[in-house]
Amino acid sequence: MSFGCENNSDQIVIIDDIPIINQQKEFKILSLGDSYTIGESVCFTCRFPEQLKDSLSINFKKDTTFSLQMIARTGWTTTNLINTIEQENITDDFDLVTLLIGVNNQFQKREFSIYEKEFPELIATSIKAANDKKKNLIVVSIPDYAFTPFGRGSASISTEIDKYNDFAKNYCEQNGITFVNITDITREGLSNTGLVASDGLHPSTLAYTKFVERILPFAIEKLKD
Repeated sequence: MSFGCENNSDQIVIIDDIPIINQQKEFKILSLGDSYTIGESVCFTCRFPEQLKDSLSINFKKDTTFSLQMIARTGWTTTNLINTIEQENITDDFDLVTLLIGVNNQFQKREFSIYEKEFPELIATSIKAANDKKKNLIVVSIPDYAFTPFGRGSASISTEIDKYNDFAKNYCEQNGITFVNITDITREGLSNTGLVASDGLHPSTLAYTKFVERILPFAIEKLKD
């Protein structure tokens, strides 16, 4: 699939009621995932990690800088992400890590047991990258592509996505890890076509902005500490 560029005029999210007190001047962000992280069919600055970085920069002091590293590619399963991370030899000094993975395990009809085994492995790797602090990790739920022209409202897709998200949510809750649900946003995709990118499958810039509205308060709190 090719990348396009959509209107990104609304992609900065500002939270006015959270006082920002920070001494640190530089923050490093790592985003791990698949097409939903790399931003298939939206522009470079429209994907959610870039929007999150830009929104954080607005909400923090002007002399604070944010850098972003992404390890993500369209079509990646948990196995692909694990293998690539091993090759990348990433550092362990990130202040914030996001993880969004699993849709291609479902789409490629991989055994669910693979996700059950590899999702916790990716959690452990993410925590290690985040200074060995699980509080610095945010897991994002898997969007539901059933609510796109490609998915055609398939109930079976939604049921399978729920299975993956329920496992991830329960694992995170049991281990004190922040889990942010954005799936319900994507389930408005057939009634609000503005949430779907031009390829008829992936989230649009607007959808990613809504993701960031959910993620940003957690990210701010983690970086304030």
